[in-house]
Amino acid sequence: MMQAILILAHKDEEQLLKLVDRLDDCFEVYIHIDKKMSLSDRVKKSLSSNPRAHYVSLYDVKWGSFSIVEATVALIKLALENKEITYVHLISGEDWPLQDPQKIYDFFEDNNQIYMDFYRVGDAQKSGEPLLWWMKFYYNYDQVNRRSTFGKIYHRLLILTQRLLHVNRLKKYGFQDRNIFSGQEWVDVPRDALQYAIKTWDTDLRYQKLFSHSFCSDEFWLQTILGDTTYSQRIDRNMHRYINWERENGKTPAILDERDYEAIMKGNYFFGRKVKLSTSKGLLEKLNQSEKK
Repeated sequence: MMQAILILAHKDEEQLLKLVDRLDDCFEVYIHIDKKMSLSDRVKKSLSSNPRAHYVSLYDVKWGSFSIVEATVALIKLALENKEITYVHLISGEDWPLQDPQKIYDFFEDNNQIYMDFYRVGDAQKSGEPLLWWMKFYYNYDQVNRRSTFGKIYHRLLILTQRLLHVNRLKKYGFQDRNIFSGQEWVDVPRDALQYAIKTWDTDLRYQKLFSHSFCSDEFWLQTILGDTTYSQRIDRNMHRYINWERENGKTPAILDERDYEAIMKGNYFFGRKVKLSTSKGLLEKLNQSEKK
């Protein structure tokens, strides 16, 4: 039996190599390399010669767009081709294990629970907008950079226009508001639940039609597919991820550093994000020392 870690990577090939090296003693590692990220020949050779590392570069991944879901689904399908994979973990190339990888592996061995951020959307809001708007309205952020100045203005105009026109893509594809669930993208899921999700994705094409033109569909697709099924009874909302949402080191969420050490040690966290080796070096050294005690 094996477990797989799926990595969505979009920059910093050196950190990616170190992350794979940290994980591959215990896990099969499957990586999607953003098409915008160029790998040196040395890194390609290192990954290709590693029997436990498998990488593809299929999509130009853009923030808030469907391309994130496409890359994620591609990695899941790749991992499920290996019949020995029993459990799958999704992280980014800016994540880092906060405990000994063997301890992480052992926790999920013979574990049937699904660990994910999960809630029925209902009246929930983000950035001052009802989350249901992100599903009801049409977006095309594979073509438009949502984070640019133009993208921010464009987003407001899209919402205003579609509210006036009473656009409802949920109704168009046969969904009701109560059918929509959300949560962070980073999840730990056993094989059977993922097999169900992928089969549903491939056979009930309403999901692809809905999410292909939604906003931030990576935070909805899996939760929504599992939401109104018996699989939801196995969901534990503890993600085991440490994320500092305060703005530090110029980023939100924060790039983790030594100031996060005490909070990490107080919780049962398996992965931390975001990590940048130059900024997070002191923190990672302290965590390594703690493992050896």
